[in-house]
Amino acid sequence: MLNKKIKLDFWNIVTFLIIIVFAIFLIYPLLSLFLDGFKDSKSGVWSLMNYIQFFSKKYYTSALVNSFKLTISVTVIAVLIGVPLAYFMSFYKIKGKGVLEVLFIISMMSPNFIGAYSWILLLGRNGSVTKFLEKALGINMPSIYGFAGMLLVFSLKLYPFIYIYVSGALKKIDVALSEAAESLGCGGLKKVFTVIMPLITPTLVAAALLVFMNCMADFGTPALIGEGYRVMPTLVYSEFVGESGGSANFAACMATIMIIITALVFFLQKWYINTKSFTMSSIRPIQPKEPKGIFKVLIYIYIYMLAGLSIIPQAMVVYTSFKATKMQVFVDGFSLGSYKKVADKALAAVTNTYVFCFFAIVIIITLGMLIAYLTVRRRSVLTSAIDSIAMFPYIVPGSVLGITLLIAFNHQPLMLAGTAFIIIISLVIRRLAYTLRSSSAILYQISPSMEEAAVSLGDTPAKSFVKVTAKMMLPGVASGAILSWITIINELSSSVMLYTSKTKTMSVAIYNEVIRASYGPAAALASILTLTTVISLLVFFKVSGSKDVTM
Repeated sequence: MLNKKIKLDFWNIVTFLIIIVFAIFLIYPLLSLFLDGFKDSKSGVWSLMNYIQFFSKKYYTSALVNSFKLTISVTVIAVLIGVPLAYFMSFYKIKGKGVLEVLFIISMMSPNFIGAYSWILLLGRNGSVTKFLEKALGINMPSIYGFAGMLLVFSLKLYPFIYIYVSGALKKIDVALSEAAESLGCGGLKKVFTVIMPLITPTLVAAALLVFMNCMADFGTPALIGEGYRVMPTLVYSEFVGESGGSANFAACMATIMIIITALVFFLQKWYINTKSFTMSSIRPIQPKEPKGIFKVLIYIYIYMLAGLSIIPQAMVVYTSFKATKMQVFVDGFSLGSYKKVADKALAAVTNTYVFCFFAIVIIITLGMLIAYLTVRRRSVLTSAIDSIAMFPYIVPGSVLGITLLIAFNHQPLMLAGTAFIIIISLVIRRLAYTLRSSSAILYQISPSMEEAAVSLGDTPAKSFVKVTAKMMLPGVASGAILSWITIINELSSSVMLYTSKTKTMSVAIYNEVIRASYGPAAALASILTLTTVISLLVFFKVSGSKDVTM
């Protein structure tokens, strides 16, 4: 009777199927990656040679050190930029605040490599600003390539994470705390550092982790403007597919090291937040006031200059997409030539992007809703494990995930390498977390009584979930699904590892065009991608009713 009950229980079957899916497409690939790192590339014998080679040669360890230097520097700068911005936007009345917030979010959600490409057009060796300053003023600009260029691109791209999370925390601070501090003689900067900063520190640490993870995992920016400044994602890529590399086992070793590092940072952050976090109730939230005098001028200069610098990449790609080109060089005048080239040669990449992402988002929504239901309504050790496993890819760099899937599915019985299916799998695994979290959040707000009533009237658990709970979840699920959609259409790090000539996506096509210095078609493709991102964000704002883009 027990076996029969388990067999007929809809949610037990769903749990079993989800475990199988995760076992095949996530646990097995990660296990394959880990084991391959211990195999000798030539003989196939189990050994520690790959790890010994990595840690004994400066060429490889320097890439790890460089990754930490870059990532830590970007995180510090993002905090130094984002925290004051959040403070000014929360405590003072700023004209055009709504538009500014949209610009900050657009700059955050667009792909990192588009920012790198745009700054090449502006400050590269033949960049428009570089040429103007050299001819008009005789000024030679510092190189945009290398550490400095990556620092610029990443900092301007990632500080909105700090701004958005810290702004959310500041909204929860009760004005009574600020008033009490002032009544005790604690005002100005002293109040900020002794009262406000301790309150928002757990949130700030969580936001800093997002910056750290994004920077550490990014492949496109270092590949485009790194020029000799080796970091782990590009080194893993070159070792796996490059002409001078080709050692899948050694690449697996380096990929495993990256996963261990990001996992350690993630769990350290989780431990800190669990020990330091607390709940705030803003009965009287802080009311923005009008800035005065020179302070007002300085605030406006800081905010508007930052918004302008942040939106330059998107504006630049749209502008140059309409520039006339001769061969691969921009010339005077405007035309639709770049878009015609896209229609002739890269239309398949555009189509692939929308088709792959459509199927991925359908799977993401389905899995997100089912897993959320299991973890919220049917709590157990098993469903908690499913929730943790679903969130784990959040800390796996995209390039590492690409290698992981190739190692696992590059042979029979499940030969998926080179197919569209493997790209869709990577997109689902990478971006399930957004929809899963939004699904869980909305489910906590839905009473189970209506579903129980449907079951008592004769509906099966499956039918009551579809007819009642799923319909009520959709508004909340939609916001997370749109965020998942935005991130998957911009995905490069994993796709660049998995694509073939027939499965190329827009992100990969843009990257390839920039590598070939074919900037016109690259700008046209980037404009299409940027427009899709902006439209998707506007839909997200409409559906969610807010401009808070958080995990």
